[in-house]
Order: sequence, then C-alpha cells, then structure tokens
Amino acid sequence: MADLIILPPAAKYLKKLKDKQLKKLYDDAIKEIRNDPSIGMPKHGDLKGVIGYDIYYNKINYELAYTVEYRINSNSGETEVVVVIMAGTRENFYDELKRYWR
Repeated sequence: MADLIILPPAAKYLKKLKDKQLKKLYDDAIKEIRNDPSIGMPKHGDLKGVIGYDIYYNKINYELAYTVEYRINSNSGETEVVVVIMAGTRENFYDELKRYWR
C-alpha cells in the first residue's frame, strides 16, 4: 500500500464534509487509490501528471485529483506516495485545480 499525503485544499474539503455516506465514499476511494494508484484517469494538457478519480453520489459527480510520486527510502529502496491534491464537486473543479497546481 502506498504512503499518503493530503494537500491543504483536499484536507479542507474533506474536513468540511457533513454527509457521512459521501465522506465514506471518499475514504474508500483513497484506500482504493493507495492499493492501486493506476485506477484513475490520467489528465492531459495543463494537468499532465495529475490523475482524476470520479465518485458518483446522489446524481452528482465528485472528483478526487492526485499524483503518484516515488521517494527513495534508505531502508527499503523506492517508496510509492499518493499525493491527494484536491477534492470536490465537478463544477469548476478543474479550473480551480489548474489555478492551484500550476
């Protein structure tokens, strides 16, 4: 399982979630991504290197954007790290992500 880093925009959004079912869907998505970081859809253009993961709940599309980094660990060699950049609803999500990420 990959290590996990959650950046401030994602942490702020996830902390404000009041809907327990939606929060559980995000938690489950993060667990899935940590187990297999390749399950999301790689983005192109301005967001090259970012991977998007879709969550559908109550007829609303929610997004989770992340990257995968590799860090050298002196004990065990290379360690995979999932960096969750941003989470939120699909509306204006990628515009905000571009402003934050680039």
